[in-house]
Amino acid sequence: MNQQAGLEVLLAEPRGFCAGVDRAIEIVERALAKFGAPIYVRHEIVHNTYVVNDLKAKGAIFIEDLDDVPKGATLVFSAHGVSLAVQHDATARGFRVFDATCPLVTKVHVEVAKLAKEGYEFIMIGHKGHPEVEGTMGQLERGIHLVEDVADVARIQPAQTARLAVVTQTTLSVDDAAAIAAAIKTRFPNVREPKQQDICYATQNRQDAVKLMSSQVDVVVVVGSPTSSNSNRLAEVARKLGTPGYMVDNADDVQPQWFAGCQRVGLTAGASAPEILVAQVINRLKALGAVSVQRMPGDPESVKFPLPKGLRLDQNEAD
Repeated sequence: MNQQAGLEVLLAEPRGFCAGVDRAIEIVERALAKFGAPIYVRHEIVHNTYVVNDLKAKGAIFIEDLDDVPKGATLVFSAHGVSLAVQHDATARGFRVFDATCPLVTKVHVEVAKLAKEGYEFIMIGHKGHPEVEGTMGQLERGIHLVEDVADVARIQPAQTARLAVVTQTTLSVDDAAAIAAAIKTRFPNVREPKQQDICYATQNRQDAVKLMSSQVDVVVVVGSPTSSNSNRLAEVARKLGTPGYMVDNADDVQPQWFAGCQRVGLTAGASAPEILVAQVINRLKALGAVSVQRMPGDPESVKFPLPKGLRLDQNEAD
């Protein structure tokens, strides 16, 4: 094994779990504690292999189709949100439902519903096929147009442009989304933009930390699963700044050759990646010759979202 003697590790701050992910995982764990296994979860609760496997071991069953959920079961919607059709289907089937949709995604859904009643059409900036995009676009039967890049902006044909609004997937690259939004504004000058940007605070904070870190290190390693949009964006941010960026699902994915000739490696984690995986990657880097671990200065995040009612574990515990 190639050892990189004297390698320093710089830990990003903030990194790892956000409030929406913390809440989603706690909803599944509390449902298991209160109602017993199995608890059914539509789609991966968050996009992380370790988290999903841990919850499977505790009794969660992950499904994509509601046909796979038995009558009378408890069902949890993932942090990414679901369409109105899925919500209505689950209600019609009589499941006990807990919605683990991130409140910042729910905020976008509420805005879409409100403006649709006022006659708006929508342009959504996001990645086709991502469950969050499917959930947000599924709030309406028609009148919402997806753009993935600047080129897409020229192709869309809204039925009218007098009432047009932009919404955004919450886990995008801040810079990429801004470029697409600018192209939309150029083509549709009267478009309504979000009062507060839709990209979530945690996505923004983790990208800002990588931007700050990239100039101080020779290579950036991002802990996150391949399906995690926000984790992928972190590696992209590093690469766009000229620093090699690699994503690892766990410590076994770390490759010694990435650090040849390097003195400093930056380490961060996507919003769905638990800190235990970061610790394991640090141990792997130490085995490869890392001699020190420093934390970047940064303010810890204090956002916390309330749990849904009905998950109280004892009479003294507040919802």
